[in-house]
Amino acid sequence: MSNKTNLGNFLEDFRLDQEIRHATPRTLGWGDVALYTSLYGSRFPVPSADSFSRKLGLKRAPVDDLLAFHIVFGKTVPDISLNAVANLGYAECRWLAPVYPGDTLTAVSRVIGIKENSNRKTGVVYVRSQGYKDGDELVLDFVRWVMVKKRDETAEVAAERVPQPALAVRADQLRVPAGLDFTQYDWQLAGSRFGWEDYAIGEKIDHVDGMTIEEAEHQLATRLYQNTAKVHFDQFRQGQEKIGRRLIYGGHIISLARSLSFNGLGNGAFMAAINGGRHVNPSHAGHTIYAWSEILDKARIDGRGDVGALRVRTVALKDQPATGFPDKDAEGKYLDNVVLDLDYWVLMPRK
Repeated sequence: MSNKTNLGNFLEDFRLDQEIRHATPRTLGWGDVALYTSLYGSRFPVPSADSFSRKLGLKRAPVDDLLAFHIVFGKTVPDISLNAVANLGYAECRWLAPVYPGDTLTAVSRVIGIKENSNRKTGVVYVRSQGYKDGDELVLDFVRWVMVKKRDETAEVAAERVPQPALAVRADQLRVPAGLDFTQYDWQLAGSRFGWEDYAIGEKIDHVDGMTIEEAEHQLATRLYQNTAKVHFDQFRQGQEKIGRRLIYGGHIISLARSLSFNGLGNGAFMAAINGGRHVNPSHAGHTIYAWSEILDKARIDGRGDVGALRVRTVALKDQPATGFPDKDAEGKYLDNVVLDLDYWVLMPRK
């Protein structure tokens, strides 16, 4: 039998501090941007219009922050999570520079933690992944952890370590895109009149709208990102697992929630960082996603009067509207309908 095919790495294949340079470089084009918009219907104005972005000092409309994230994430999958049971969480994610159509993205990861589970069938791998554009400009830096299967339950796992990522990205670590000037922000064209000053810590927002996941859409999205994780594609094998269905890529839920959040956070122009995120229950085709958000914190940007940062917690739900802000039960356990708990910073214009 030929051994030329890639079966992916299993838990016992990883080593602490291992560095992996991922294939394949990806040049983003206008077609990628249009397809992303058709999948999620995002209405945030900065990635939607060159004319809007140029008035703010950018050279043209950058690609959506999450499109850049998903492309970099997808590069890592064949080496990190091809044999994943599930992606578990994110931390210390920062967007460091805009990505524009025509830019080429590459990715590199370093293994920062390994922990075998007590069942000896799976374990958790922690990696720090970085995305670069045009070879050398760092545009994205994030930590994630993923549950991975073992090839051989009797195999010994290399030295273990459980890292402790920062609980949040500090406000002074947020990067404002070079040249950005919100003093010329067109509030009417943006579609929302609420700026940084209009939000209060502790405020909760029901984003009202729902979006149903179609089988074809989540398959198309995952292919767009060249994410080859088996749990998203192979119904024959997934049909033999406990759940019996393909899982929706967690990033698909994040993008749906971000798109839904426009109704209430329409001027959250840039995602600057993800402090932490958990996919707390699985999602499948046919589920309708709703979302609500809470303002956790506000921060001024040093030396800037035109832009501030909001720390936002967005909770996504399946088949349950966000009225009443469903979250956890009295014992602190997530309700079954909660699928995502995402803590992140957005940059927003000030008035």
